[in-house]
Amino acid sequence: MGSKEYLEKCKEIVKAYTLEHFDKTDELETFEIYVVWYCKTLQNHKALLSTSLKDGMYYELTYNGDKKELYFDAYKKFENRLIKIED
Repeated sequence: MGSKEYLEKCKEIVKAYTLEHFDKTDELETFEIYVVWYCKTLQNHKALLSTSLKDGMYYELTYNGDKKELYFDAYKKFENRLIKIED
């Protein structure tokens, strides 16, 4: 699987997951899916994706090229803090 095909597959999976878990009492808004980070090493791929929804979700998708398996993790971002490190 090439990088372009992999990232398109990831976007399809994230879209399906988002629609499946969207709160049915809310009005569904149009949203974008974007790649935050991506890496390919040998036959393996890893990508972090998110959406333009303000739900704080991140998605990690890892493709094991040896086993032809794709692993999907969904995370909720709870907080973003600045921590200054002084020498």
